[in-house]
Amino acid sequence: MQRHRIDPRPGWQQIVEAQGLIYPLTRYPDDSLRPYWDESAYYSFTLPEVEALEEVVEELHGMCLAAAAHMVEKDRFADLGITDPVLVARVTESWHRRAEIPSIYGRFDLRYDGTGPAKMLEYNADTPTSLVEAASPQWFWMEDRFPGADQWNSLHERLVAAWKRQAPLLPPGPLHFAHSDDDELGEDLMTVAYLRETAEQAGIETAALSVERIGWDGLTGRFVDDRLRFIRSCFKLYPWEWLAADRFGPHVLATLDNGGGTGTTCWIEPAWKMLLSNKALLAVLWELFPGHPNLLPAYLDGPRELAHTSGYVAKPLLGREGAGVTVHAPGTPPAAPPPEEPHCYQALSPLPDFAGNRVVLGAWVVDGEAAGLGIRESSGLVTDGYARFLPHVIR
Repeated sequence: MQRHRIDPRPGWQQIVEAQGLIYPLTRYPDDSLRPYWDESAYYSFTLPEVEALEEVVEELHGMCLAAAAHMVEKDRFADLGITDPVLVARVTESWHRRAEIPSIYGRFDLRYDGTGPAKMLEYNADTPTSLVEAASPQWFWMEDRFPGADQWNSLHERLVAAWKRQAPLLPPGPLHFAHSDDDELGEDLMTVAYLRETAEQAGIETAALSVERIGWDGLTGRFVDDRLRFIRSCFKLYPWEWLAADRFGPHVLATLDNGGGTGTTCWIEPAWKMLLSNKALLAVLWELFPGHPNLLPAYLDGPRELAHTSGYVAKPLLGREGAGVTVHAPGTPPAAPPPEEPHCYQALSPLPDFAGNRVVLGAWVVDGEAAGLGIRESSGLVTDGYARFLPHVIR
C-alpha cells in the first residue's frame, strides 16, 4: 500500500459532477471550499493485499452475523439502547426472517497500512454513503489516468446482481427510493439515485420520493407516496433509529413487512441491520472473538485496561461521521465526566499517517460479499465530515 502524488485532470470538477458526484467540494468553517474528491494523490495496492483484504472483509461480515444472532438469542437489546418492547420484537422477527427480506449493502471502516492485519473500526450496515464516488468516478478516473490498470471495484455489477437475486422477495408494486430533504449537499440524494439506477438495471420498477413526502393514509392504515400509491416496499437512506423514533414510528412498526407478506411495507435495509449499525457491536464481537487479529478490544462498561495500555476512543453507540467521538491517550484522565449517552470504548489504534494524511479504508459488502474499496483521508485522528475521498489502483 503506497500513496502517490499526481496532477489532477484538467476540469476534474466538471468531470466527476457529470458522473454523479455533485458534491466534489467541502465547505470549511472559514467558509473556504476545498476538494472532497481529491485526485491530487492516489493509493496503490498489490493484488495479494487486495485478495487478503477481501478475505478479511468476508470473515468480518460472517462474524458480525454471528454477533447479531448472539444479541438476539441472549436478549442483548438493552446494550444497544433498544428498550421499546415493540421495536425489540420487530427486530427479532426481522432477524429470524432475514432470508425473506431484501438486504443489499454495507461498509466496513478498516485501519490498514499494508504492514499488518487490517483492524475493524466499525460497520456501517444501515445507511452507508460514499458509494457513488467508490463505484463510478474512481473507476473512470482509473480508466483516464491508468488505462488497462485494475481496481478493487465490482460495486456496480454486484449491486445489479443483488437486486436481480432479491427481486422475488419484493412485494408487488414499485420499489420506492427515499432520502431526506435535510440533505443539503446532495450526497444522500445521489446515493439513493444511484442505487435506484442499479435496481432499474436489474429490471425492478422504481419510484423516488423524499422521506418527508411519505404520507400516512389513516383510512387504509398504509403509507402512501406523493401520488397516493401504497408504499409496499421502500429503500430508505434514513437510519432505523430515526425511523422508529419518528412521530410515525408506531405506524412503521405496526405495518412492518418482515418478509412473507406479514405487513404492508417492506423497508430496506431491514430492521435487523440495527444490530450491526450500532457501535455496541464492537464490544460484542470482542466478547465472542477475543484476540482476533482483525478486531480491536472494545467494551461497553468503560475503557477498563485500555485507559492505561493502548489508550481508547469513546464512540457514541449511534454516532455518525465522527460526531461525539473522543480520543484518549494512555494514562490521560477523561476530559469530561462520563457521557450520559451510551458509548462504546474501543482501543486506540491511530490511523496510518501518510505524509500528514490519516487514512481509513471503506470496504464495501454487497449481498454478503466483498465488493470494492473507497479511501478517505483526514487531517486529524477522527475521520469526520471534512474527510477527503481519494481513488486507488491495483499495481
